[in-house]
Amino acid sequence: MTVRIVTDSSCDLPQELADQLLISIVPLKVRFGDDEYVDRETITTDEFWKKCAASAVLPETAAPSPGNFDAEFQKLAAEGATAIVVLNLSADLSGTIQAAQVAARDFAGGIPVRVVDSRTATMGLGLIAIECAKRAQVGASLEDILALAESLIPRMRVFGALDTLDNLKKGGRIGGAKAMLASALSIKPLIEITGGLVAEAGKQRTRSKALAHLIGILKENSGKIEQLGILHAQCADIDSFVAMVKEVYSGEVFIGDIGAVIGTHAGQGTIGIAFRVKA
Repeated sequence: MTVRIVTDSSCDLPQELADQLLISIVPLKVRFGDDEYVDRETITTDEFWKKCAASAVLPETAAPSPGNFDAEFQKLAAEGATAIVVLNLSADLSGTIQAAQVAARDFAGGIPVRVVDSRTATMGLGLIAIECAKRAQVGASLEDILALAESLIPRMRVFGALDTLDNLKKGGRIGGAKAMLASALSIKPLIEITGGLVAEAGKQRTRSKALAHLIGILKENSGKIEQLGILHAQCADIDSFVAMVKEVYSGEVFIGDIGAVIGTHAGQGTIGIAFRVKA
């Protein structure tokens, strides 16, 4: 049996790693006013951030169509896949999973397609895809991979330190006066993806304290972490943060750039951690 893994571009996986593990990534779309781009295909991460810096309005993201997923399913079936598992970002954060479900329901390619709500996003989703793809590569069955995914989902933790409130301000999620006050006080909000939703996880007065808070979370979970990813949005201090992480975690660390989907909401300068705790 050859099970193939499909995810979406909110996963923030490096393309090289996705290719190595045969993970298919269906892209979301991003719009700047009337201009629409296909994430990873007609706009790169670097181009996205340059456009963000030059734009007075916040970009918007749009889910792929069922046809986008169907095209990928057809391609994988033609390549010899005997089943497909689709891992999507949280249904509470995007309509992407609905498009995947419609495509899976209507797929006429003669192989089973199962869609799983990861209840997370960015590298939290990416780490689940990595593990499922590794299992698929050694010949695991569809049922085994689905069981693996369901076992991983409740053990994922994702935290982020935002560097700016500009995106929240532009998107109307925070008032201009409040954003100005927060900027003047150098407040750095912390967020967590929990239960499929984004929640506040505190705030710090400086970036260094915000990053130290993330390191503190890793220390609190010392001995329980069995997989770790770092995500960042064009951060000049990413190397020093990675060095800090490696002082408290000696295992393999996956590093991914925050792309257009997550970057639209988090903003440039965001650094985050995604990890799985032991069962």
